[in-house]
This record gives sequence, C-alpha cells and structure tokens, in this order.
Amino acid sequence: MAAIAAAEGLSLRAYLARLAETMLTPAERAERAKRAQAALRAWNGYDPTASERDALDDELDRRLAQVQRP
Repeated sequence: MAAIAAAEGLSLRAYLARLAETMLTPAERAERAKRAQAALRAWNGYDPTASERDALDDELDRRLAQVQRP
C-alpha cells in the first residue's frame, strides 16, 4: 500500500484515510443491495429466490477462484 500511496503523492496515513472514507458499512452495503434488487425487479421482473441467489453466489465464488489461481 505504501507504494500505491507514494505513486499518488500521498502519505500512507493520508491514503488510508481516503480509502476509509470510500468504504461502506455492512448496513450501507445491505441497503444498496436491497435498492438494486428492487430496481431490477421493477425494471425487468428479476427477482431470484434465496436458493437462486445462493447458487449465483456459488457460481461467482467458483469463477473468482479460477481467476485467482496462479
């Protein structure tokens, strides 16, 4: 992180402070997800069940694991 901060002309402390300002709390993330799901449902009727969401999460995890392998 120090290298990233330096490349942006910031101290590590300033970089971390800026990064912290952009992070959402778990409650904020949950609220955004809820609003996004409502928008998709209103826009095109997309409303997956809990088991469908779990399957999609599993698929995303599987794909991310493939990409992260050396």
